[in-house]
Amino acid sequence: MNEILELLQNDARLTPEEIAAMLKKDVKVIRKKIKQLEDDGVIVKYGAVINPEKVPNKKEVVRAIIELSVTPERETGFDTLAERIYKFPQVESVYLISGGYDLQVIIEGKTLKEVAFFVSEKLAPLDGVRGTKTHFVLKKYKENGAVLSGKEKSSRLSVAP
Repeated sequence: MNEILELLQNDARLTPEEIAAMLKKDVKVIRKKIKQLEDDGVIVKYGAVINPEKVPNKKEVVRAIIELSVTPERETGFDTLAERIYKFPQVESVYLISGGYDLQVIIEGKTLKEVAFFVSEKLAPLDGVRGTKTHFVLKKYKENGAVLSGKEKSSRLSVAP
């Protein structure tokens, strides 16, 4: 199953037929394993990595990474607060992290003002949040393993004459 996951993580467009051929397995077995992975919640979503600088007529988006110092709750630790946070539609990701902060939250908004409002009026006042530190993303170079700058070097070895 790990082979299937690795292939789909690298290219979610692969069909069960292509995966079966690559792994030299029966396509029915591959379909069944993929369905099981989906049903078990291992595969949660399929998606594409988009280079925002190449999207024609794109809407401007402001992305921010927010580090939170929080007080864990008795019985549930960080989970209850993380759940409250990830329910906001602006929130793209929430991570429990080590270091000087406890949670890392990635959000998107239409403007700097909208992101600032979200942090100051929605996130910071939540019970358990002791402090925030906001970083604005200025440019993406690589996301989910995909280089966005167009300057990725080929992993193939050159052939010398």
